[in-house]
Amino acid sequence: MIKTAEAQWKGTLREGNGTVKLGSGLFEAPYTFASRFEEGKGTNPEELIGAAHAGCFSMFLAAQLTRAGFAPTKIHTTAKVHLTEGPTISLIELTTDAVVPHVDKAKFDELVEVSKNNCPVSKALKTVELRLIANLH
Repeated sequence: MIKTAEAQWKGTLREGNGTVKLGSGLFEAPYTFASRFEEGKGTNPEELIGAAHAGCFSMFLAAQLTRAGFAPTKIHTTAKVHLTEGPTISLIELTTDAVVPHVDKAKFDELVEVSKNNCPVSKALKTVELRLIANLH
């Protein structure tokens, strides 16, 4: 399976602008220097990486829980992607809130750790520090 996305940039770094688009056509958004490095309107690569990581982790955790015999009701994950000097993505903080009937905290934590280390996006981002807070409700 191969998934696609594309980006186009026009102009200089500070004055230019671009668009990012998913291959499915379900998402297209503008991005600029301001939307990436300041507080301008539009998206940015770090925000998209955060969305991808949160989505991947949530699905992977759902799979692990289901495989272990626990049907999750809801898994909600947020991502904070830290862009530091360089520029470099230096840290991703995931926070997950999950509703999983009948699972105990120890088993949940075990499956969270498996998911943190093995979801495909986590694997792809191994060079970035990853912190995770997981709450079971």
